[in-house]
Amino acid sequence: MSEEKLRQQMADVGRILDRQGHCPGTSGNISVKLADGLLMSPTNSRLGRLVPARIARLAADGRHLDGDNPSKEVIVHQALYAARPKVGAVVHLHAPWSMAVSCLDDLDPADAIPPLTPYYVMRIGRLPLVPYFRPGDPALAATVGRQAVVSHALLLAQHGFIVGGRDLADAVANAEELEAAARLFFKLKARPHRTLTAAQVAELENAFPKKI
Repeated sequence: MSEEKLRQQMADVGRILDRQGHCPGTSGNISVKLADGLLMSPTNSRLGRLVPARIARLAADGRHLDGDNPSKEVIVHQALYAARPKVGAVVHLHAPWSMAVSCLDDLDPADAIPPLTPYYVMRIGRLPLVPYFRPGDPALAATVGRQAVVSHALLLAQHGFIVGGRDLADAVANAEELEAAARLFFKLKARPHRTLTAAQVAELENAFPKKI
């Protein structure tokens, strides 16, 4: 896909995520990996109002080449790309239900949301919890880089989530599934509920191996 079409796709996706209520205010950011760099939503931009020509373009070494200044979270995106070379796009959202889950104090740090549905297992699998760091902190990027070796999706304490995909459409679908699972988990957490068994999870993982 041409860079022009990728920029338009980012703007289209931003509007979809905004309509779904996943990116309040100027929160959240999206990026797409290029052969020689990165496209990144600009700092302080509303994802629902992205202007394709103003999307930030970065060189492979991180230099800002054109468009508006990239989000301060660009280093976190770069860390996920470095850890998982097959990832072609990244979505970071402060979506309400994921944000609510990220504020709970009794999460399993190795897997914050249990396997409630097959689609969650197929698209997300394990969801490690990253401890709190201020937005844009280099230590956040370093921690994401280490934990992304385990999973392409990470819950960020008090900060929503970051998730990768093979391309932008895949990354967005993963993000939507993660937010749906967070909503389900939050509603069920205080009530008796079932999760998929280890055998059921293994069956899904064997039938639908992840490609990222």
